[in-house]
Amino acid sequence: MGFESDQEVIQLVGAEEDTLATMAPCLEECQQAKVFTQTQALRYIFSKVRSRSLWGPKRTKEEEAREVLHSLILAHVPVPDWNFKIKATYMALMIRRIILAMNKKIGEDDSDYYGNKRLELAGQLLSLLFEDLFKKFNAELKKIADMTIPKPRAAQFDIVRQMRQDQITNGLVNAISTGNWTIKRFKMERGGITQVLSRLSYISALGMMTRVNSQFEKTRKVSGPRSLQPSQWGMLCPSDTPEGEACGLVKNLALMTHITTDQDEAPLRQLAYSMGVEDILLLCGEEFSSPYYYIVFLNGNILGVIRDYKKLVNTFRLMRRAGYISEFVSVFPNHSHRCVYIASDGGRVCRPYIIVKNKRPFVTSKHIDELSQGLRSFEDFLHEGLVEYLDVNEENDCMVALYEYNISQLTTHLEIEPFTILGVCAGLIPYPHHNQSPRNTYQCAMGKQAMGTIGYNQRNRIDTLMYLLAYPHAPLVKSKTIELIDFDKLPAGQNATVAVMSYSGYDIEDALILNRASLDRGQSLK
Repeated sequence: MGFESDQEVIQLVGAEEDTLATMAPCLEECQQAKVFTQTQALRYIFSKVRSRSLWGPKRTKEEEAREVLHSLILAHVPVPDWNFKIKATYMALMIRRIILAMNKKIGEDDSDYYGNKRLELAGQLLSLLFEDLFKKFNAELKKIADMTIPKPRAAQFDIVRQMRQDQITNGLVNAISTGNWTIKRFKMERGGITQVLSRLSYISALGMMTRVNSQFEKTRKVSGPRSLQPSQWGMLCPSDTPEGEACGLVKNLALMTHITTDQDEAPLRQLAYSMGVEDILLLCGEEFSSPYYYIVFLNGNILGVIRDYKKLVNTFRLMRRAGYISEFVSVFPNHSHRCVYIASDGGRVCRPYIIVKNKRPFVTSKHIDELSQGLRSFEDFLHEGLVEYLDVNEENDCMVALYEYNISQLTTHLEIEPFTILGVCAGLIPYPHHNQSPRNTYQCAMGKQAMGTIGYNQRNRIDTLMYLLAYPHAPLVKSKTIELIDFDKLPAGQNATVAVMSYSGYDIEDALILNRASLDRGQSLK
């Protein structure tokens, strides 16, 4: 990648003693393999890869190896004008992290932590599919044009007649109807992407729309991906998950969760450089392991380094609250990695919090009155910097109070409403905190099966299967969630009134106590 001197390589990775000791065998291996220059290194790499020049134009060994480094190794890291500095620095940083983790200087990353996960939405999946079909369409057109145009005495080439009109349509229809997403370029083959929305009850439809499926295989008996992750707090419902083999792998979004979509990186990059981030292309490499600098990342790629990281983080947050950058951009420092991560990519889960400063929340009762009178909307709270969205990573850098009386000097945010950590189905349960937790999970599964009203248009629908209850009741005991999702207007089930009298503790769980004398007399229980 253009670093020929051992000193430069070590400078990039870090010049501490344990790093040197770990890197020494790598440098020795270069000596034994007789690799001293970039050309020799490229030839060495070429000997390890399968040649691909059979299809394309003839290329030298060095060009072939450089192409592999450019497009296959760490494919997401850009290589502007074949300058491999950013990619080399990224690789050096990876090696450094491995050495630090090996020597127990930093902890290993947790693959189940929700800050490291991204959720794929319908838009992203469809755009992938469309891109693939469109490129296929273009390639076929080019092939026909290359075959037709060079011929002498060929009639004028009519491009419209060569276009296959149904190719993209059929590809999309086929993928959506079968649910199989097959994209050959990325070796992506997934099934069950599209599912038919269950309309058996209003709650089953809502529950299905908030469902999150994990890519993890259901057959493996690993507890990590299934267990309740602390980083799920407020983002995914802790109770709503199926029993059996999909337990913990199929989750549901909590009430106030928002999933971000891609934002433009260019303004953020410009803002970071204006804030004093030193461009990676202008650095010698020693700064990456220096204790005085923090490395700045934007969406997983290195931007550069900064000395005063607190100023960068605070300014970014001020700009976001003032509405100069998108409300879904997150910025947070990671002190063990000595990095500042700025994220504006899609698929991150986030939720809104009230901002607190000097022990006083920005939202006051006056604001709430205006909201209830319809003079103010949630968007106004966002634009005026009273409320902001935090994703899982930025939540770690904040101090969130659950109730107003919990606010201390260190508090930065206040929870809008604690019950919103639950999802749609768990929110229907009255007093869920008085139940044994598996009971809430069972109710989440059963609440979707209750018969009732599916919508105001149920008499005009043409569904093949529908269960309707003649006289559904609005629930006697309401929770705030029920009012939020309008379940009291589209109820399911009937209020069964059961009178229970406790008898000395024998009737715990599911037991019934009967009078022996009554049974002996042959009186059945009516």
